[in-house]
Amino acid sequence: MITIAIANQKGGVGKTTTAINLATGLAATGLRVLLVDLDPQGNASTGLGIGQSDRVHSSYDLLVGNCALEDAVIPTRVPKLDIVPATQDLSGAEIELIDYEQRTHRLNRVLDEAPPARWDVCLIDCPPSLGLLTINAMVAAQSLLVPLQCEFFALEGLSQLLQTVERIRSRFNTGLSILGVALTMYDKRNRLTDQVADDVRAVLGDLVFTTVIPRNVRLSEAPSHGVPALIYDFRCSGSEAYMSLSRELIARLPRQEAAA
Repeated sequence: MITIAIANQKGGVGKTTTAINLATGLAATGLRVLLVDLDPQGNASTGLGIGQSDRVHSSYDLLVGNCALEDAVIPTRVPKLDIVPATQDLSGAEIELIDYEQRTHRLNRVLDEAPPARWDVCLIDCPPSLGLLTINAMVAAQSLLVPLQCEFFALEGLSQLLQTVERIRSRFNTGLSILGVALTMYDKRNRLTDQVADDVRAVLGDLVFTTVIPRNVRLSEAPSHGVPALIYDFRCSGSEAYMSLSRELIARLPRQEAAA
């Protein structure tokens, strides 16, 4: 199982939208996908139609050892896509995990217990921070996908994220690579958007995905209906972009170690 953490410490850059629609896009190609919701807000779970009453076990229970992976997994409406939902209990997990041995490897241990050949890809939707939850995701992952909003302030946090990745590599997970940077919320009417995109490509080169995710009202509407945009409106520009990004991601998977 290839594990990919979707992370950026800045909020509002499209992490959860990317996680939901990439997971759906990968499942649409025939891959068996597990999405782990590691954000206390639980938006990925809500966006896939998982109600609070359905979240009997959650990613919090996995981290503190209250249940096994199989007990926390819930099938979604999307064929071949399963999810480990999140609850607000995660909000206090970082404090609780301080008392646990190998607190940075809790999620890694859980995912190692996944039945062989059950899932092809695991995506982890991280919270908007570089705390213990995100560190757990990076330790458990083979690679990192970074959604980056096409706005000036988004660039400021990118170097901090890259420094964190280097620390994780040196201390906990030498195999962690950066699979790619996905430019989100692109608005072709805004000249600053083009400037930010050009600056990111100038610095990171081929690490930036060719596909750019546009600002699209359908992407915003879909979560309120409990379905991914790819199901809510397959023909909208946002859905088409995420299908294109899914194809790009699949093409990069075999050479992910060279991506960074």
